[in-house]
Amino acid sequence: MTEEFRTEGHDIYDVIVLGAGPVGQNVADHARAAGLSVAVVERELVGGECSYWACVPSKALLRPVIAVADARRVDGARQAVTGSLDTARVFARRDHYVTDWDDSGQARWVKSIGADLFRGHGRLDGPRQVTVTAADGTRRRLAARHAVAIATGSRPVLPALEGIEEARPWTNRHGTDSSAVPGRLVVVGGGGVGVEMATLWQGLGSQVTVLARRALLPRLEPFAGELVARGLTDAGARVRIGVQVTALRRPDPAGPVTCTLDDGSELETDEIMFATGRAPLTDDIGLDTVGLTPGSWLDADTTCLVREVEGEWLYALGDVNHRALLTHQGKYQGRTAGDAIGARAAARPLDDGPWGDHATTADQHAVPQVFFTDPEAGAVGLSAAQAEEAGLHVKVVDLDFTAAQGANLYADGYRGHARMVVDTDREILLGVTFVGHGISELLHSATVAVAGEIPLKRLRHAVACFPTVSEIWTYLLAAYRRDSD
Repeated sequence: MTEEFRTEGHDIYDVIVLGAGPVGQNVADHARAAGLSVAVVERELVGGECSYWACVPSKALLRPVIAVADARRVDGARQAVTGSLDTARVFARRDHYVTDWDDSGQARWVKSIGADLFRGHGRLDGPRQVTVTAADGTRRRLAARHAVAIATGSRPVLPALEGIEEARPWTNRHGTDSSAVPGRLVVVGGGGVGVEMATLWQGLGSQVTVLARRALLPRLEPFAGELVARGLTDAGARVRIGVQVTALRRPDPAGPVTCTLDDGSELETDEIMFATGRAPLTDDIGLDTVGLTPGSWLDADTTCLVREVEGEWLYALGDVNHRALLTHQGKYQGRTAGDAIGARAAARPLDDGPWGDHATTADQHAVPQVFFTDPEAGAVGLSAAQAEEAGLHVKVVDLDFTAAQGANLYADGYRGHARMVVDTDREILLGVTFVGHGISELLHSATVAVAGEIPLKRLRHAVACFPTVSEIWTYLLAAYRRDSD
């Protein structure tokens, strides 16, 4: 412990966690499993952004849209789909899965693992010190023997545009907690949030226009964004690439929004949503009291320990470390860091080498991501361009999903594409990208292959059931062997 560690007037815990979303819950759970006392601090709802305004509500809303689209791709089922979606029931389904924004169940879970929950705004107040300010202004002072873990997440970023306050734009929160379908909706941004929200609201009945500076899903292989754009267009949405909004007008608060674009044209819409990036929620958590810059992303090592703070006590997990703004990756970091905190507290050796129990190696080599568009898009590991930029010797194998009979049976006129990026020196997979109907449940097989560095010679013995979409593996591996001979 450092000389600055103060205990007088503080409630003392082994570990203090700022943020009770999925990431904070995981680090708390694993620290408790190591026998450490834990305090969890949450300023909003226990369960965080993912549970109430992101992953859970968006997927609850998207599932009916995709289910109907899937049925319409199967002759015999297509004829049974005669009506439109019951939007009231769709929104009710969303409300069920977000428990009507009531977090009492998740609060009970935090307490069930033996952690203490403090509701209020938690701020660092020097090394290992946290002050919690409740809604009524009362304060509690906490002190951590071993660790403070920051898992406060991120917030949407709105561009500095003329008229943006007047326009009252949607963010991801409006996109998932709204219960009225706008006649027209402009979605600005072609990343994951943008394409999912466009898919959702077009499916619910809006006339959606997507505006993107670059291709859709620009961080994936180029064909991913192309196929998703085609899917949106087929559903009736408009996709415009290479345009930007320069100003907004909404003189009547109940009236339409007028968007001025950089090509000089104007576009009128009933609502506009910006999905143009995220910023860390670290601006008001006392970073300055430990020598860090408020509002900054936090640089962490493989155990999620913040590098710029001495004493091995401050951890940064999930969105705040800016590695992969994905719930599942943050939960992985939470599990790993919780175990590392337990090992350090017990003075046990750390297993923090590549793929060790206390290392977040997958953050660099095997990050999976799925976008629930129509068709779905998913990837894990490196793209072909990333692998080549890293100086690796690679071979790229591409196949249309119709090579797999299971895909043809899944949907009439199945549309999809698969790519695997092979390290030819070691003959292992560096990355895999799938775009197609129902591929979200297929991606984990690719994640296992990439994270496990399974030799292709062995992977070919993993026999895919017939007739399934997963047969694409058989044909990808066969194509690689054929082209390599």
